[in-house]
Amino acid sequence: MNRTMNTTDPLTPEAFGPPEKTPIRLGFVALSDVAPLAVARLFDLGRRHGITLELCRQPSWAAVRDKLLSGEIDAAHALYGLVYGVQSGIGGPQADMAVLMVLNRNGGAITLSNALADAWRATGSLKDAFASLGRAPVLAQTFPTGTHAMWLYYWLAAEGVHPLRDIESVVIPPPRMVDALAEDQLDGFCCGEPWHALAEARRAGRTVALTSGIWPDHPEKVLASRRDFVSLYPNTSRALVQTLLEACRWLDDPGHLGEIAAQLAAPGLLNVPRELIEPRLTGVYDAARFPDALPVRFFDGGTVNYPRASDGLWFLTQYRRWGMLEGAASDDAAIAAAISQTNLYREAAALAGVPLPNEHRSAILCDGRAWDGSAPGAYLAGFDVRA
Repeated sequence: MNRTMNTTDPLTPEAFGPPEKTPIRLGFVALSDVAPLAVARLFDLGRRHGITLELCRQPSWAAVRDKLLSGEIDAAHALYGLVYGVQSGIGGPQADMAVLMVLNRNGGAITLSNALADAWRATGSLKDAFASLGRAPVLAQTFPTGTHAMWLYYWLAAEGVHPLRDIESVVIPPPRMVDALAEDQLDGFCCGEPWHALAEARRAGRTVALTSGIWPDHPEKVLASRRDFVSLYPNTSRALVQTLLEACRWLDDPGHLGEIAAQLAAPGLLNVPRELIEPRLTGVYDAARFPDALPVRFFDGGTVNYPRASDGLWFLTQYRRWGMLEGAASDDAAIAAAISQTNLYREAAALAGVPLPNEHRSAILCDGRAWDGSAPGAYLAGFDVRA
C-alpha cells in the first residue's frame, strides 16, 4: 500500500498554540467504521498537527466507556448513544461528555437467524414470525443506550413488535455476535459491519434490514471524549479533529475504501478477511433485498462530520420514549448543545479547508415520521408505541 497521500496544507492561525498533549490514545471496537482512525494512524496524519496516535482496541463498548471515564484512553470511536447514555447517567456513571465530530453515517444492519428470516418471509409479519418460535425471541444489541439498541427498538416498533415486551434484549460485543447466533444463543442481532457479512458467510443468519433503511443517512459513530479533556487540551482536541477530518476526506474516494479494507483485516483491527469487509464498506449489497441501500459515508464532501446537537437530541427522545430517562425534558436541548463541540469543530474545519454543512437537516424515518430536531416534545408525544 502506498503510504503517501496528498492533503491541503491547512492554515495555522497564530491564535492557536501547539497541542498541549501530544501522544493521544484512541479507543475503538472492532467494526468497519473504525476506518478513519485506521487511516489516520496508517498515514501518521497527526504528525503534521503535532500529535501522535495510538489505537487501543477494546473488547466492548462498556470497556470504551470505562476507559474514557478513567482516563486510560483520551478519546474514542464511540456510539453516539454511548455518549448520551453516560451524560444522562443511564449508561454508566454520569460524566460530562463531548462529541468532537461525527465519524460516519449508516453502516449498520439487523440479522436474523435463518429460521426466523424464513418465517418472516412466509408470514409477511415480523410479529407472526416471532410468535412461531413459541417464546420471546432473543435479540442482541451492543450497549443499552447505544445506536444499535435504538435502531433495533425503532425498527421493531415500526414492524408492530414492542421492543420492551415482545422480545428479550441482550447486550453482546459486536465480535461475539456471529458465534452466539451460530450456537443458537440468539435469534438475531443489530450492530455494525463486518459482522453481518460474516454471519451470512457462515450461513448463521441473514441480513433483513439496514440501519440506513431505518433512518436514511443516520449519524453512527462519533469521536468522543470527556468534556474536561476538551477544556484541558483545546489545541490537542482541535488537532485531533483536523487529523480525522483529513482521514475522512481521504475515504471519500471509493478506491481508497477498498485499500483500507485490506488494512482493516489485520489481527490488531478487525481480524476478518478483506473479502467480507470490502463489499459492504464500499456500499455493495444484494440489490434484490436492498434496492435502496445507502453506503456508509465518512465525509461526503464535508456533510457528514458536523456534530449537530439535533442528532444527539434524537437519542434523548428515544430514551424518554422507552422509559429509560425520566424527569423534565426542558433541558434536553441545552444538554445536546453542551455535548456537541460545534465551535471546536468549526475551527478545525476551517484549518482543514472543510466546508461547513447546513446547521439543520431533516429525515423521514422508516415509520414515516419526520425528525429535524425543531420540536422534540411534539415528536416524542406522537409515538403510538411507547414504554
